[in-house]
Amino acid sequence: MARRPRLVIWLSVLLTVIGLALAAGAMDRLVLSRFESPGSESVNTRAALAKEFGTGTPSVLLLVTARHGTVDDSAVAKAGRGLERELARQDGVAETASYWSRGKSPVMRAKDSRQALVIARMSGTVTEARTRLAEFAPDFARANGTVKVQVGGGDEVFRQAAEQARTDFLRAEVIVFPLVLLLLAFIYRRFNAALLTLGMGLFSVITTLALMRLLTSLTDVSTFAANLTLVMGIGLGVDYSLFVISRFREELAAGREVAEATRQAVGRAGRTVAFSGLTVIVSLACLMLFPFPFLRSFAYSGIAVVLTSVFAALVILPAALSRLGHRIARRRKHGARAAGSGAPDGWWHTTALRMMRRPLIHGMPALAVLLALAAPALGVAFGTPDDRVLPTQTSSRVVQDDIRAHFAAEEMDAIQVLRPGLPGNDAGRESIDATAAKLSRLEGVQQVDALTGSYADGRRILEPNHSAKRFASDEDTWFSVIATQDALGADPDAVLADVRGAFGGTEVEIGGYPAELGDFRTVLVDRLPLVFGLILLVTFVILYLMTGSVLLPAKAMVLNALSMAVMFGALVWIFQDGHLSGLLGFTATGSLEPSIPILMFCTAFGLSMDYEVFMLSRIKEEYDRTGETAASVAAGLERSGPLITAAAVILAASFATYASSGIVYLKMLGLGMVVVIIVDATLIRAVLVPVLMRLAGGANWWAPAPLRRLHNRFGITD
Repeated sequence: MARRPRLVIWLSVLLTVIGLALAAGAMDRLVLSRFESPGSESVNTRAALAKEFGTGTPSVLLLVTARHGTVDDSAVAKAGRGLERELARQDGVAETASYWSRGKSPVMRAKDSRQALVIARMSGTVTEARTRLAEFAPDFARANGTVKVQVGGGDEVFRQAAEQARTDFLRAEVIVFPLVLLLLAFIYRRFNAALLTLGMGLFSVITTLALMRLLTSLTDVSTFAANLTLVMGIGLGVDYSLFVISRFREELAAGREVAEATRQAVGRAGRTVAFSGLTVIVSLACLMLFPFPFLRSFAYSGIAVVLTSVFAALVILPAALSRLGHRIARRRKHGARAAGSGAPDGWWHTTALRMMRRPLIHGMPALAVLLALAAPALGVAFGTPDDRVLPTQTSSRVVQDDIRAHFAAEEMDAIQVLRPGLPGNDAGRESIDATAAKLSRLEGVQQVDALTGSYADGRRILEPNHSAKRFASDEDTWFSVIATQDALGADPDAVLADVRGAFGGTEVEIGGYPAELGDFRTVLVDRLPLVFGLILLVTFVILYLMTGSVLLPAKAMVLNALSMAVMFGALVWIFQDGHLSGLLGFTATGSLEPSIPILMFCTAFGLSMDYEVFMLSRIKEEYDRTGETAASVAAGLERSGPLITAAAVILAASFATYASSGIVYLKMLGLGMVVVIIVDATLIRAVLVPVLMRLAGGANWWAPAPLRRLHNRFGITD
């Protein structure tokens, strides 16, 4: 690359231009997704209801508020029926119902009788449904002298969440690029070096978005993946370039010519970059073990970010360095110490020696602080997502808050129970009546709708009307079980279990939004041991091939696990328990939606190993040269510590741009990653790493004879 810099640079410019052309349309090709598990019972039940009964789970609602009187007044009822007819005519609306067309169903009316619901089921994919919803939803947010109409429902909530995420993406772009440029200019003391490094990060973002655009022709990629692309593209693109450029400056300071300095920098730091990229890829690739397009999208974007960042650092950057040469070197006054020379009076060198002189005195307090920060994680409670991921002033959030306050139950959260073999006709009416009455007596159930009418507390409260036709079939039937909001909020799994138990040993299939969320959460949690175990195993193998040591990879796993525990502790303390909710502007629900913390674990684990690889590579380089553990640790930290700190500050600043996001998920991602990056780059690297290596002594480099022979044959060394 360095021998033909012009060719490489012009080809890189051409690649960037092509990437820009593709990336320009990437955001429009990204899709939305629901919290569901493909192939699960709830998803199969939804498909069966649509095929056999032409019905399903509603996802859009109109909250109709009477200006005067109640929703039973003739003028309000007329307006409500008119709204339902108008909604039914909209493109993409497959099915509608309302309080008035359902025979004045109590669950579709507020407790004070001043509000009622019109509900709709959308057709097509979730992206198609929400695209069409965006076209007509604003027209239904209206008011006149009779009624006030507001739009809500799950599809409207998450459509607005996606819009907010896009807005946050653009806002983060405006903030992160100048912020990172200023930080780099401060670190390098040369503006051209700062621009070059930021350019590598920008190349990563552009080409990753281009790759995502191409990937959308093969599979679904979530809109939210673009947010991760921005911060990781800037973060890793800058990190990897920072390490290569710093090594290049080090070689120049040692008196080498530009060509030799480039070769040495890429030969040493480039190898570390490749190892680092591999560890991050392994962590993110494990997200593909989850059968959810939402999480897999982050794997696709994350892997693309790493590949493009490594490409920029190992292909484009060497050519640029050979062209710029000494114009990249650090400015220093006459007689000043060479940058990165690792002089024994450096802060990191002195600190490492101090930690190692009294390892227990320094290590135990640091460990105690980390354990205290991690302690809240013991109280983690996983729950389900809802509208409270949005800011309080968002229109769909206002609607759902209103429903929570004034409705005993929510029709949109009905549990759908398909009863195969029980005909939905006159032959099955007696059995249907008895079953519906039994279901309505379950604790936490507000109402049950069936072919034979509506039931509450074991008795029929509404006779069947034309809306009961949705339960009719000559082969099967189904029941709509509407639980109270309190019951679903406290323990939805218990409600689902009680509903299933009411049928004894009879085979039933359960669907509806609560069941879909339950299946999603179950599959997610069931896959966790496999995902976490695979990440640890593969990362251990990679670090062993790099170091030839059994203890060093094990130590890295323990320290990374400690960092992850601190991150989860922060998530629980802030987002589950609600501390700082007023300052940060979000509503705590008392639980965490599990997919985001899992995404953060895979991302943070990979980034923590990123720093571990950079640090261990310098320590091992010194140990191979001197054979002295303590001196190698001090010298390795002196050379890698400032760079790790600088990289951590830049990466943390990139993620911190999402701390002010309107979406709780992005706040979690931003703040959680900032916490883990800061902890990892300070207490972990500055204190516990030298302490543990001092306590282990010569055992740091030990491996059993068979593994030693394996490393001699297959290990990746210079």
